[in-house]
Amino acid sequence: MSGALRLERAFALDTARHLSIGGRYPTALALPDRWRTWQPFAVRAGLKLIRHFRPRIIWSTYPVASAHAIGARLARLTGLPWVADMRDPMVEHDPYSGIDYPRDPRIRAARLEIEREVVRHAKRVVFCTAGSLRISADRYGPDAASRFSIIPNGYDEQVFADSEQDLAPRERERQGFTLIHSGTVYPGDDRGPGALFAALATLRDQGRLPANFRLSLRATGYDAEMRALVESAAVGNLVEIAPAVPYRQALGEMLQADGLLLLQGAASNPAIPAKLYEYLRARRPLLALVHPAGDSAALLRELNAAVIAPLDDARAIATALGNFLDRCAAGTAPVVSKAVADRFSRRTQTGELAALLNSILA
Repeated sequence: MSGALRLERAFALDTARHLSIGGRYPTALALPDRWRTWQPFAVRAGLKLIRHFRPRIIWSTYPVASAHAIGARLARLTGLPWVADMRDPMVEHDPYSGIDYPRDPRIRAARLEIEREVVRHAKRVVFCTAGSLRISADRYGPDAASRFSIIPNGYDEQVFADSEQDLAPRERERQGFTLIHSGTVYPGDDRGPGALFAALATLRDQGRLPANFRLSLRATGYDAEMRALVESAAVGNLVEIAPAVPYRQALGEMLQADGLLLLQGAASNPAIPAKLYEYLRARRPLLALVHPAGDSAALLRELNAAVIAPLDDARAIATALGNFLDRCAAGTAPVVSKAVADRFSRRTQTGELAALLNSILA
């Protein structure tokens, strides 16, 4: 049917679930990923669909590396132009820790082989941040980079509109100050909130926090580790480890927060979390604890959308948080306009993808 989406499923085994014994399995069965068995069945299904629907372009998307292996195979067999949506890098090197990702050299080698296939044969290669694009451009040179494009992540405007409608009939009673982080919080000195908790303790002891201040960490994914950090920093009277809630409810909580919190360590510098775009759409004051050289910091500086400090510096966080709270109280905290936020709606990003596909056909 014209305008309809058809979903065709192909057989696959998850190596970790279906081929492991006692939770262990040979790495060779998970190269380039745990779904390598998907490849022959997906190629066969793809050829059948291509014969039936006569598409003009093949499109594949990461983070499952096998998807690009399938896209490459279908492009070779049919001669159709292929667009590979890389999103984040398959392989990268953290210059601060010296660690290569993925850490297993065999998985890295398998993914590099697919990445080279993408760069050699795809008509366009799409990334979601400038940092991700730059990693591949440095690896493969300017000729390859001439076929690279950026289409950032975004948010679903309809879900936000529905959440706003849910909130419309209710007047929120403001009591104190609630700072919310919604989603996974990773443990570890380079990714976790340890320095933030130390900064909170400092500001509390100095009497610089608003009455009834509360930091809510919603759906951390590492609740036990977070509770241990809270106890160690003696900030249990300030920090709440909150359970997961339905997505639409979580958006409503963002829309009503006094402030929103972003946490991102240096290892993730080439990435911009999807949460950041949701925060921009929520249009609440934002405190961003991110590495100053990362893509998130660059975007927030460009938009003048947040008070920024490095994630691992308790003294800098205390200064930034004090400034953030003062500006929130004065009504001068930076918040983007709705027009700026609209740049990152999925409708806008879909338009960019459509324009890219049309440029290939033209």
